[in-house]
Amino acid sequence: MRCSFFNVLVSPGPVVYTDVVIHSKGRNMSGQRDGMNYVPESSATAIVVEPGDFVFAASHFDHGHIYGQISGLAGAGGTLKYIYEPDASRHNDVLAKNPGARVVDRFEEILDDDEVKLVTSAAIPCERCSVGMQVLDAGKDYLTDKSPFTTLEQLEQARQKVAQTGRKYMVCYSERLLSESGYYAGELIEQGVIGDVLSVINLAPHNLAAHTRPDWFFEKAKYGGILTDIGSHQFEQFLTYTGATDGTVNFARVANLGNPDYPELDDFGEASLTMDTGASCYCRLDWFNPGGLRTWGDGRTFVVGTKGSIEIRKYIDVARETGGNRIFLVDGEKEQEIACEGQVGFPYFGKLILDILNRTENAMTQAHAFKAAELSMLAQRMGEGA
Repeated sequence: MRCSFFNVLVSPGPVVYTDVVIHSKGRNMSGQRDGMNYVPESSATAIVVEPGDFVFAASHFDHGHIYGQISGLAGAGGTLKYIYEPDASRHNDVLAKNPGARVVDRFEEILDDDEVKLVTSAAIPCERCSVGMQVLDAGKDYLTDKSPFTTLEQLEQARQKVAQTGRKYMVCYSERLLSESGYYAGELIEQGVIGDVLSVINLAPHNLAAHTRPDWFFEKAKYGGILTDIGSHQFEQFLTYTGATDGTVNFARVANLGNPDYPELDDFGEASLTMDTGASCYCRLDWFNPGGLRTWGDGRTFVVGTKGSIEIRKYIDVARETGGNRIFLVDGEKEQEIACEGQVGFPYFGKLILDILNRTENAMTQAHAFKAAELSMLAQRMGEGA
């Protein structure tokens, strides 16, 4: 087992807490409160190819998630050859970490280079599909930030293009794929440690910091709404942790509850689903991360199975020095605290590289990537009363 386990021995009688220590942590580490440019790192990511065996390019740095995508691919052995992004301030750090990369003035220069296998991008959400269509038409595979679409029409266009070209339109659902605890929880569930999954609850508060956000962030036609956007993370986890291939949206709500200066911003969203496995799923998303929290959001996931339960504390363990990336697992025998920081890495990126080279689907199936986006957009539409 790769993660560190802390077994908690439970006495048969009632537990009495005689000394309760409350840790008070003030606001510091301001960089960790910037969710838009949050880039997790792990030395545990396995290298799957030799230098130069997998060449990729990066474009459209409109969202900071692009840095995690580049880091994940490079960390698995990929070679960044090109950058297309007119704003030099957005890619200076990338060039420093990838000295062999070259900035190009025309996106077509990337598309015309047969050595480039994959283009990874984080364009404005409403433009991600059009970028992807160009990439697939050029005979390359595409990895985009979530959400991959803002409309169901774009999704249908992408499905047709994938069928026509045979290329991959992949999505970096980073709340699981760039979370060591989130990823490892999926492996534990797949191993059957908690039995069949009955329920998944995702709670995802985010730090707004409105003054740091670009204009498009507040225009619904451009970002797609809260359930379409950050909600797509949650729907992808629902599919993964339950082992489902589809689901039905029972209830959805989106609202602006506390930001009247930004009327098109959904600052609160929630949805309830029943998956095709019978599992019940619920998520709550918001832009009300408390100012006193050390990080940009206390993202948590709760999974109940027929033989046990899991809680994932992804980014922080509130008021404790232990940090995030922790799993709390309870089965029929014991309680366990599993520390995943620096232990799991980000296996998705290595698997994706090998999938592209071997034309397999081990990292994520195309159907899964599209279904998560579809369910999130259906929920958004219901939440808007459409």
